[in-house]
Amino acid sequence: MDMKKRINQELRNRNPGEVAEMVVDSCQSVSGEVEGLTDKFTELEALSMVNVGLSSLAKMPSLPKLRKLELSDNNLSGSFETLSEKCPNLIYLNLSNNKIKELSNVEALQNLKSLQSLDLLNCEITSLDDYRDSVFELLPQITYLDGFDQDDNEAPDSEADDDDEDGEDGAGPPGDYDEEDDEDEDEDGSEGGEEEEDDDEEYGEEEEEDDEQADVQGQKRKRDVDDEGEDDDEDD
Repeated sequence: MDMKKRINQELRNRNPGEVAEMVVDSCQSVSGEVEGLTDKFTELEALSMVNVGLSSLAKMPSLPKLRKLELSDNNLSGSFETLSEKCPNLIYLNLSNNKIKELSNVEALQNLKSLQSLDLLNCEITSLDDYRDSVFELLPQITYLDGFDQDDNEAPDSEADDDDEDGEDGAGPPGDYDEEDDEDEDEDGSEGGEEEEDDDEEYGEEEEEDDEQADVQGQKRKRDVDDEGEDDDEDD
């Protein structure tokens, strides 16, 4: 599917001015440029164009609210002046696995004053001597390069933070857990009661058997005594 059709599909009959996020990964740019996006996407904050065959950003529309831009796995090699002109409020930019070879290729990113995080993983530029120090020096506004700051501290995972806030990864709502515990306790209690009743019944049966045995022994002793008396009478 080409990029224009994919963007129309992602709109889902919405007005472009209502869209805050757009993902068109793995579609195809026929011309190697941005196609289907226009200046009407005034509320767009996150845009992902991964693996779409881009070789130029010259036709990037004006996206004043865009903060996150994913451009990995394309054929971009430079000419990023357009980004500072059309997307001046970018905070996160992913250019990993593109054809960026020299520091001069990313020099234009100096004009993205709000840029905090830049990814250049799997680009040839990463093989340069003092690559990280050089990029941090060239782009002093960024905090994270390829996911780490200058002191090798990893960038926070915003998605994990969102999950924690939503309670998806944390403990479940209080109450649900308590109810389950109460049910388990009730089941255990009822089973325990049945066991106690069974024990009482068995104990009662044992007592009855003991009483019966005692009666039989008593009757036997009585018969033995009577028999002895009869034998004494006969001797007399």
